[in-house]
Amino acid sequence: MRERACEFTVRHSSAANAADERQRGGGMSDASERSGSGTTIGFVGLGIMGSPMAANLAAAGYRVLGYDVSAERVEQLVTAGGMAAPNIAAAAKAQIVITMLPDSPQVEEVVLGPGGVLENAVDGALLIDMSTIRPETSRAVAERAAVQGVRALDAPVSGGEKGAIDGVLSIMVGGDEAAFAAALPVLKVLGTTVVHVGASGAGQTVKAANQLVVAGTYALVAEAIVLLEASGVDASAGLDVLAGGLAGSRILELKRQSMVERRFAPGFRIDLHHKDMGIALAAAREADVALPVTGLVAQLVAAARGQGYGGQDHSVLLKVLENVSGRATT
Repeated sequence: MRERACEFTVRHSSAANAADERQRGGGMSDASERSGSGTTIGFVGLGIMGSPMAANLAAAGYRVLGYDVSAERVEQLVTAGGMAAPNIAAAAKAQIVITMLPDSPQVEEVVLGPGGVLENAVDGALLIDMSTIRPETSRAVAERAAVQGVRALDAPVSGGEKGAIDGVLSIMVGGDEAAFAAALPVLKVLGTTVVHVGASGAGQTVKAANQLVVAGTYALVAEAIVLLEASGVDASAGLDVLAGGLAGSRILELKRQSMVERRFAPGFRIDLHHKDMGIALAAAREADVALPVTGLVAQLVAAARGQGYGGQDHSVLLKVLENVSGRATT
């Protein structure tokens, strides 16, 4: 376990340097904000995304008190400069509390449940939920938080594990404008695109739109690879051309080579993207709009789970489309 913790520190040293560079470049408004002001942040949820995010906050000078169900992940944060919280209640007593959890049920349990964040939060605390969940769950959290004197924001992120490590996430924030202004110095440590998009729940709606575009792009890149290879064309060379033209995208920039090489180690798991596509479809029903392409892509993501790829990266949609074409590779 100690060896893994050391690897975590080395892996995130570039992220810490990036945070330092952003801060020296004037990303924060004054010297006290650049140093983190000694502010304590309780961070609940140290998974693939949460771990590097918490480490970046510690590198920026914040006192990060982290909790996760995995003791190994907590130890990794301690090695990266954070502190261990013995339970959710301890983490919840910070001035700022960030949650990064898998889905709505976990947020409801951790934030709204007995012994949870709101039950233990200090008056005037700022709660930033950075999970990707249903918009209605975010609205329910904000309503309950307001009753208890806590300011709540929904602030889901995009950019994957690499974006979290490098501190260059895109963060879409829903909630009160004054609360957003208070959270901005913290969010600027974690991302380079930080936008207040509306009232509570709006951040989650924007994230749903993000996820349908991401999944659709992966599906189309996968189809392009299948077509190129079936036609006897070097897929690597072909995708290099696509990446430099109008078809270029962040996905082509970051994932084209790993897809061609069939490397699907999870940066963002199919299981989670399946959940997100369900959120997108539910949001479409609530808004009374038809999203036919989203429906088709959601079925491809569901097929990936059905074919046993749930724990692999969402770029594994390539395997699904190979299977559909009868061109499965090992």
